[in-house]
Amino acid sequence: MKRLMSLLIMTCFALTIFGQQVTNRPNSAPTGKLSGQLVDEGGKPVSQASINLLKTIKDNNTGLEKDVLVKSLSSDENGKFNFSEIPVFDQLKLKISSIGYTPLELPVVYELPKMDSSNKSGGQPDPATLAKLMAAFDKNIGSIPLETDSRQIDEVTVTARKALLEMDIDKKVFNVEKNIVSAGGTAIDVLRNVPSIQVDIDGNVKLRNASPTVFIDGRPTTLSLDQIPADVIEKVEVITNPSAKYDASGSMAGILNIVLKKNKKTGYNGMINAGVDRFGGSNVMASLNARQNKVNVSFTGMNMRMRTNVDGNSERTSDINGISSLVNQDIESKTKGMMTFGRLGVDYDFSERTSLSIAGIIAGGRFKPNEITEINTNSEGINSISNRISETERSFKPRGIQAAFVQKFKIDGEELTADFNYFGGKNNSYGLYTTNYPSNGSSQIQINDGSGDNQFITAQIDYVRPFKNGMKLETGLRAQINNLQNINQNKIKAAGEDDFEDVAAASSNYDSKNSVYAAYVSVDGEIKNWFSYKVGLRGERSIYNGELLNTGEKFSNRYPLSLFPSVFLSKKLTEKDQLQVSVTRRVNRPNFFQIIPFIDYTDSLNITRGNADLVPEFTTSGELSYSNTHNGGTFLASVYYKYTDNLITRYLTQELNPITDKLDYINTYINARSSKNYGAEFTYTKGLKKWWDLTVDMNIYNSEIEIDEETSSGDLWTVFGKLNNTFNLKKHWNIQLSADYQGKTNVPVSQKQEFGPPMSQAQSSSQGYIKPFYGIDFAVKKSFLKNEAASVTLSVNDIFRTRSNTIVSYGEGFSQSYYRLSNPQLVKLNLSYRFGKMDMNMFKKNKNQNSMEGMQMQ
Repeated sequence: MKRLMSLLIMTCFALTIFGQQVTNRPNSAPTGKLSGQLVDEGGKPVSQASINLLKTIKDNNTGLEKDVLVKSLSSDENGKFNFSEIPVFDQLKLKISSIGYTPLELPVVYELPKMDSSNKSGGQPDPATLAKLMAAFDKNIGSIPLETDSRQIDEVTVTARKALLEMDIDKKVFNVEKNIVSAGGTAIDVLRNVPSIQVDIDGNVKLRNASPTVFIDGRPTTLSLDQIPADVIEKVEVITNPSAKYDASGSMAGILNIVLKKNKKTGYNGMINAGVDRFGGSNVMASLNARQNKVNVSFTGMNMRMRTNVDGNSERTSDINGISSLVNQDIESKTKGMMTFGRLGVDYDFSERTSLSIAGIIAGGRFKPNEITEINTNSEGINSISNRISETERSFKPRGIQAAFVQKFKIDGEELTADFNYFGGKNNSYGLYTTNYPSNGSSQIQINDGSGDNQFITAQIDYVRPFKNGMKLETGLRAQINNLQNINQNKIKAAGEDDFEDVAAASSNYDSKNSVYAAYVSVDGEIKNWFSYKVGLRGERSIYNGELLNTGEKFSNRYPLSLFPSVFLSKKLTEKDQLQVSVTRRVNRPNFFQIIPFIDYTDSLNITRGNADLVPEFTTSGELSYSNTHNGGTFLASVYYKYTDNLITRYLTQELNPITDKLDYINTYINARSSKNYGAEFTYTKGLKKWWDLTVDMNIYNSEIEIDEETSSGDLWTVFGKLNNTFNLKKHWNIQLSADYQGKTNVPVSQKQEFGPPMSQAQSSSQGYIKPFYGIDFAVKKSFLKNEAASVTLSVNDIFRTRSNTIVSYGEGFSQSYYRLSNPQLVKLNLSYRFGKMDMNMFKKNKNQNSMEGMQMQ
């Protein structure tokens, strides 16, 4: 808490200094605010509309009046817009345009309230008049109805170009709809091209070298990133320092919120995609959206056949009980898999203020990884050769339902929302591991047969209330309940034996249940046009219960109520410059798998065990950001610091193997004393030309894990960078060239190995590092047919076979180097066809009664 208070004081001091450094402007005319909401003829919000605020002046050369741009923005997802610092005494007008709607022009007039002639205060206005004067400069127009264009639009085509990067007080938003390198892929392919995001060889996603929590449309999900089609993703929100509204428990890296595409106009539209790659993989996806009157129906279906080829090798030296050994492994792995995904959603508007959304999700997949490992062991000068053949199969069948209720009130912006999410499903696994010893012709065979069942339930209610002074209150309650069951049986037929033997010590059968209950309150607003703020407090309490079914042992952890404050400050230095400061506190509690003292011998080359003595880790994070927009470009610079007490990390140690009764290396978990991460990140996006968009991101950071007073992972500086070029050429040709570079870095903390590919050996983040690597991707797209309804995309990932992964780990009595290269020079061909129609006859004829009357602000 002392560190938290120190950070708060320092950030406030920094904000004051920056504010004082802004050039003082001379006294000028009063400024005001202007807000409103765009709606269609059915009262539905119109998002992404272009709203220009113009000022009429007299041209000094011609003497004629002309309009000059004061400010410009786009309406948000709810159709709302908000201008600040408007010269209220100028002659102003709004020009509004959006595809499918008739352009609209409105005069903007601010009028002062009449002064009370009976005032006896020496000519000074009384408090009531002052209040009226301030209110006159803060105008809310209300709902502005847009009329649909009288022309029939046969094909729905979006030609407006969204900004690649958008800033909010607590997040960065990257629009990824135009990313062609990821066509026909999954969310993993999309994230490879998002600044700040690192993606490793296994598809593990990192944010500032740690694994973030993934949301879909603002809600937690159990879907993995490779189960989300790339072509349904509209944008990615990167939340490096989550506010009190979000879970305090979970990843220390922040949150990635993946926002899916939605239909907002009456009519229907859809898309069909199909593609293949050079390794034999394929994908087919179809989506359809239809909206009429009060009902919107959406459907997405996908089938993917995946082919993954991995080559690798490892070298380990060890010294156990004075016996030195050297083990070399050459590894070849091939995985065949198929995955299906379907989502059907219905939105119904009971009225302009009340709506209900329900969606069902069904998915399934089956993967068959096969791996051949050649093993050469030298122990005390004696060589032995063996080979291991792994034939495994994994399948899963998740199911889910989502429900969301929205109730809006008369006060603009006041709303109550309730969300319910259920995800559950079954999974099965089977593994046959045969180790052959050519020297004597014998073989050891291990069979692993498993199944599981899980349910994830989340219920949340949120309330938002804005006030006339510009302040907004947010509060909510949340409950999350997770149930997991795993049945796993291990059998071994030792070399030279004829029968299989059940190995109870290596069979993990368990039930676990964890519950998290939370409440939060958050307040945001603006203080005298000086700076904006968002402060919040979250309280969480959690319970973990688990049972080992083999032994009947029970484990339970009840964590008391903990408080997690968050502070966000934003100062607008000029119209183009902004400064932001944030400080938050978060927690990561050990889960059931990390605390059960059970040795998992499922993979004899990767033995793991939990640690019942683990305690939660607490992290305090601070970030200072500066953003500048100029000539269509956006520059963002951030410095950040993160300190964690009792960091939960993997640790490789020598222990007695209960299966062999010999000393062996076992992966477990420990609470390291602390960890520190700090660095600076720079992001720049700009349309250099009408045909050339550029995005550059560079992150320079330092990470260190202090295991105890005498041992640490070392103080390591590293750099991560991304470069993305998009060229929009004539005759509907698009080219994208992107590259990424990862310098030498510590193994990421909290890297998950759940359901990963073969050869994904557990690594200790406190005992190793990753060697530098880079990769270059290229894609070309040609659009054709009327309104560019169809397109074909050819892409190549990892052109020069350089996106390999080499992990070096070390510890007491051992050192290891582990190299892998997955699907290099992957060539993909993808065909896409869009269709849609906005039929003007589908609109309801009853117009919104809130007409233009009174639009001139009186």
